[in-house]
Amino acid sequence: MKACAFDTVIVGTGCAGYNCADTLAALGRNDVALVTEGRLRGTSRNAGSDKQTYYTLSLSAGAPDSVMELAADLFRGGGLDGDLALCQAAGSVQSFMKLVNLGVPFPRDPYGVFAGYRTDHDPRQRGTSAGPWTSKVMTEALEQAVAARGIPVFDGLLAVKLVAQGGRIRGVVCVDTNSGSLASFACRNLVLATGGEAGAYRDSVYPESQSGALGLLADAGVSFANLHHWQYGLASKPFRWNLSGSYQQALPRYVSVDSGGAEREFLADAFDTPEQALLNVFLKGYQWPFDVRKRDGSSRVDLLVLRESQAGRRVFLDFARNPRGLERGAAAIGGECADYLARSRALLDTPIRRLAALNPRAIRVFRNAGIDLRRDRLEIAVCAQHHNGGAGVDCHWESSLQGLFVIGEAAGTFGAYRPGGSALNAGQVGARRCAERIACRAEERRPARGLPADDVLREMRELTDGGGLDHRTLRARWQERMSRSAAAVRSLAEMARLKRELGALLPQYSRIVTCRRGDLPGAFRTKAILTAQHALLGAMVFAGRRGGSAGGALVADAPPRAADETEPAARAILVTRNGVSRWREPRPMPRPDTWFETVWADYEQRRQTR
Repeated sequence: MKACAFDTVIVGTGCAGYNCADTLAALGRNDVALVTEGRLRGTSRNAGSDKQTYYTLSLSAGAPDSVMELAADLFRGGGLDGDLALCQAAGSVQSFMKLVNLGVPFPRDPYGVFAGYRTDHDPRQRGTSAGPWTSKVMTEALEQAVAARGIPVFDGLLAVKLVAQGGRIRGVVCVDTNSGSLASFACRNLVLATGGEAGAYRDSVYPESQSGALGLLADAGVSFANLHHWQYGLASKPFRWNLSGSYQQALPRYVSVDSGGAEREFLADAFDTPEQALLNVFLKGYQWPFDVRKRDGSSRVDLLVLRESQAGRRVFLDFARNPRGLERGAAAIGGECADYLARSRALLDTPIRRLAALNPRAIRVFRNAGIDLRRDRLEIAVCAQHHNGGAGVDCHWESSLQGLFVIGEAAGTFGAYRPGGSALNAGQVGARRCAERIACRAEERRPARGLPADDVLREMRELTDGGGLDHRTLRARWQERMSRSAAAVRSLAEMARLKRELGALLPQYSRIVTCRRGDLPGAFRTKAILTAQHALLGAMVFAGRRGGSAGGALVADAPPRAADETEPAARAILVTRNGVSRWREPRPMPRPDTWFETVWADYEQRRQTR
């Protein structure tokens, strides 16, 4: 087994992982390495939307804002600790300007004023964008910074086990995705920047090259926050892409096709008028994620798409022809829609022409994938898009396991109703905060090489001598079941049954599954996904039994709540650890001392102890 040792190891090469490594080096901590399953894999580099949003403190002219106002808005979304909201707000400008200085092309006017727009759950115009591939451009810019510092990147290694002792992280064991051999990384600090649990669902907009590491965290007994909180939204398939913003504001036709080829435009019949249906399609551009609170408005579109899909019909967006309701033009839909299209110079005669005026890059994304929206219909589904839950962390993004930091989407730092794009800001702020925390700790000798891996070796032997079940078939089966019963519309009874079945399956996984040595990484990946699904289902069942909606989903068979009962999921944080869940109140919003002399003195003292 190959054995390495570093002061700090970062698992993941997305924009959060790279930023953490670069910040550590800038703070003088150079004994750092990055470990990744695949440098070109992952959501940061492979996912986006019409104009992928970066949510930041408003820097637009004539748009007053402040750190405390941004923090209060993040905190108001529920399910978020006050200190994390304040950290995300306070670190917003510094993180954003670092990206600007690295060359990420966020748009600004001739005077240098940055432009902004409203995104979902956003009370102000705090959204900005570098285009459909904002996170990809961020990742590439930060990767160049890391490469210039000479920080080593170990590619082709899948993390399969976190090693801890005495409540403290000791390192991580990996499987080489090419040879199937083991590699261990002993470290004093381990940072997981592995993204969301991308493999949990069949209907998913996450890139297929990403899986996630929630299962590793569950195996290590790490405490989680809000595992039941997911975002689901309309996305294309088989080319996975978010269909928010301009794709909806261009007012395409929604068409379903049955097994015999018969098609119908189904939205107009479900609303009072075709114009009302189109208004809600337009609003879906702002209010893109499914939200049970909007099930009689824009989120009815998601429910109607789900209804068609569950009835065995395929659903498409058609940008070539106008939908019903536009016979008298956009003015008949409503003032907000007509005004937006007019100001955007998009009061044109077809959806594709409107989309070209609103955002021509949104068309190029599909053209580059071999799909021409001028003639090709776009098959869609309601898909898992973002996990708002993850590892519970403190205000330095350190988990319940000392020395283990979790940043980016793997951390549960987003709350119940986050503004669109705030995840990119949270990932950048969290990366800096954890790097600063590590840099403040006294340097010690690099740990000795070598980690215990007997249990991993035993599992490898069992898998290659296993019972004959193909892990890929098993994974696909469970992803389909999760999409059917534990996604935007959930069944409490079915989720409880799935949890019981997974609880029985996981202890015997390596004895019932078999694989060739070359597919060991895939078998370990499947087990981690099943372990994550078990943890997710436990939190979802716990939340669902308290009644009502939970985490951006509709629990169809949840018990009714008393009329005066406040829904816990709307205000509290759901903590899950070792399969046990409980509610807790969020940590309150700090009220920092802003008197310059005292802040200056405290800051200088912290610098001297670094």
